[in-house]
Amino acid sequence: MAQNQSLSTQEVADILHVSKSTIYDLIRKGEIHSYKIGRKVRFTQEDVDAYIARSRHEHSTAPVQRIDTHSTLLTPAEEKAPEMIISGQDVVLDILANYLHQEDINAGRTYLSSFEGLLALYQGKVDAAACHLYDGKECNASFVRSLMPGVSAVLVNLSYRTQGFYVRKSNPKHITGWEDLRRADISILNRRVGSSSRILLDTQLKKLEIPSGQLKGYDKIMSSHLTMASAIAAGDADLAIGTERITHQLEGLDFIPLLEERFDLVLQKESLENPAVVKMLAILSSPVFRREVTHFSGNDYRDLGKIIMEV
Repeated sequence: MAQNQSLSTQEVADILHVSKSTIYDLIRKGEIHSYKIGRKVRFTQEDVDAYIARSRHEHSTAPVQRIDTHSTLLTPAEEKAPEMIISGQDVVLDILANYLHQEDINAGRTYLSSFEGLLALYQGKVDAAACHLYDGKECNASFVRSLMPGVSAVLVNLSYRTQGFYVRKSNPKHITGWEDLRRADISILNRRVGSSSRILLDTQLKKLEIPSGQLKGYDKIMSSHLTMASAIAAGDADLAIGTERITHQLEGLDFIPLLEERFDLVLQKESLENPAVVKMLAILSSPVFRREVTHFSGNDYRDLGKIIMEV
């Protein structure tokens, strides 16, 4: 099935071999992402792939029951603490955690933004933090230095992704780049404070000396790239910042590329000798893992698993 095809509730139910009511229940619980076109609920293939990847992870970490030989009762096993916790919001990280579980490494997942993930890594709350933050000159390194002062870190590449503007099909406002943010006839959609898209926008506004209050829609916050892109396609605003991959999954949308961002996994350098980290780096560099993540998304994985730099 093509990655850019919109899926109906029935089609997703058929893929997952469940009823439509189960799909609606998953939506209510926030366990599967969806979007609306008018009154119709729609899904992308990536939404379904991400749900399947998370389900694999959850099933692989379910508590195992054991038999107490001193009684006839079944008692739950003590919950095993994660050997490592991976932070980030990309489905590739869910797949990575699943591979680690197949190697008998109990890997936990937390879905923090890049900014929040680096702080958690600095505080020792996670062991690896996915990061894609651009300061106007370079990706990630300056944020690692400022948010993890005095800590030696390594940046392991996951992928490269193109960031740009989502605009309506055929680009009716003839938007070409950052300078268009000066225009009084342009409205935008935004992400929450700390998200990579928000930081990128604020960095460019500062560089261009454009007050944020001058932008129509600056305070209109959306929950994800997908919801922003869907709103742009529906005509709710003129542009929003996000990754190119989303545009392959929605109709009624064009994309104005602005920059290539590097998506890295940040680790404390002292953790490189940890057996779980050694295994994780081996998985990231394996051809089998590369083939699987390439199937799940269309990012550029040319440096997957490579240590890009030490900070």
